[in-house]
Amino acid sequence: MADSSPLLPPFLLAEPENSAVDEPQASLDSVVERVIGDFGWTQLVQSTLVLLSRFFDAQQTFISVYADSEPAWHCINNGMCNSSANICDLSKSSWAWNGHTYKTIISDWDLECASSFIKGLPASSFFLGCLLGGFVLGTLADTSLGRKNLLTLSCLIMSIASLMTIFSTNVWIYSAFRFLSGFGRAAIGATALVLATEKVGSKWRGQMGTIAGVSFALGLLSLPVHLLVLESPRWLFLQGRKEAAMAILKRLGPTSLNLCLPYISLEKEAPKTNLYSPIKILLVRKWALQRLLIVMLTGFGIGIVYYSMPLAVGNLGFNIYLSVAFNALAEIPSYIIFSFIVSKWSRKGSLLAFTTLGGICSIMCIMNWKEVVLIGLELVSYFSACTAFIMLMIYTLELFPTCVRNGASSMVRQAPVFGAVFSPILISAGRSNKVLSYGVFGLVILCSSVFVFCLPETRGVALSDTMDEQEEKEQLAM
Repeated sequence: MADSSPLLPPFLLAEPENSAVDEPQASLDSVVERVIGDFGWTQLVQSTLVLLSRFFDAQQTFISVYADSEPAWHCINNGMCNSSANICDLSKSSWAWNGHTYKTIISDWDLECASSFIKGLPASSFFLGCLLGGFVLGTLADTSLGRKNLLTLSCLIMSIASLMTIFSTNVWIYSAFRFLSGFGRAAIGATALVLATEKVGSKWRGQMGTIAGVSFALGLLSLPVHLLVLESPRWLFLQGRKEAAMAILKRLGPTSLNLCLPYISLEKEAPKTNLYSPIKILLVRKWALQRLLIVMLTGFGIGIVYYSMPLAVGNLGFNIYLSVAFNALAEIPSYIIFSFIVSKWSRKGSLLAFTTLGGICSIMCIMNWKEVVLIGLELVSYFSACTAFIMLMIYTLELFPTCVRNGASSMVRQAPVFGAVFSPILISAGRSNKVLSYGVFGLVILCSSVFVFCLPETRGVALSDTMDEQEEKEQLAM
């Protein structure tokens, strides 16, 4: 039976003398919007603390560009060695690595003649861990743990696993720790973004994506600061923890707040659920399943380009260190541009435009043009994939209600990771034929984004909290 007592504390419920007795109940979304406003210093601090987790996320995702690369070598016996020969056909005593032998896993563990599978195993293991972790951990933020606790747990698992890699004695142990690191990392991106966006007004929802992207590009460790992060008031309300939700709303709102707010309808409170009930809900509702499949398919194509481009720069013959630096620099302006277009362009149109541009530029990288032209095309393709990636995540947040939002976002986020699982193999094959790498990357992202036409437009639409509320809003909009 719904509690008939006021949900909001007295300082939020002070009604004017001539207020109507039968004032209609308000939705949770409207109350949150009125209490926290659009964006203030409290939201800025909270969003920054949450999205700092993306720093370390970036380091772990792309560390294999350096750690798993094959370093340069030189001849030490010209009579027995030719620098243009296959290194595997030469005697070990006739050549040596440039610099220290422990520079990468290839030189440290003598993997120069190993198969493409062995060389790509650590990177693939990391993304397989991300894939599994996304499905195991993702929905916990919608049920028992909440957004904040899951984010802290994920950062802790990833940090410990990353530290343990220094004790690896061979590629198999190293790959196992990379798998565990990926498992912990899986829920960070989606959970951080959901937690940040649920504590700001609708007008600033897209800007949280910009901060998340810039944080990811900077790539620094931030685990200790999560002790200061506040939980999402939307999730607390749906879990029946009304007092805690109101306490956080009070902290997020301006100190001079003195509003007359109506009662929140408790009929929209989510029923008690088990750990993985959000997945069941998404699979049972036909419209939710259709949306989930479409955004996951689109994410798969985006992920192929997003994760593969920085990892495959060595195939273009350009300096690997400069290439990675240019890719990192290209990611920052992509989020800055995103912050300008997110409130002006439609979600569908933006997503289709950037996936198309990224696919075309990727395919053009197979041409035998000058290195500077190819690296330019590669950067445009990566830039487009970055922008499309964050647009997809914002789009997903708006397509699903609070009760399943984090679970849906986590599942969508694993689709690009699933694409990244195949990247090391395609990149290795593309060293002899770029069609097998850049050609495949472009075709996949172009084909996978076609179904975006079937999704509804969500720009400027208020967030829903339950599946029934989402269906009611969309029926009224038809």
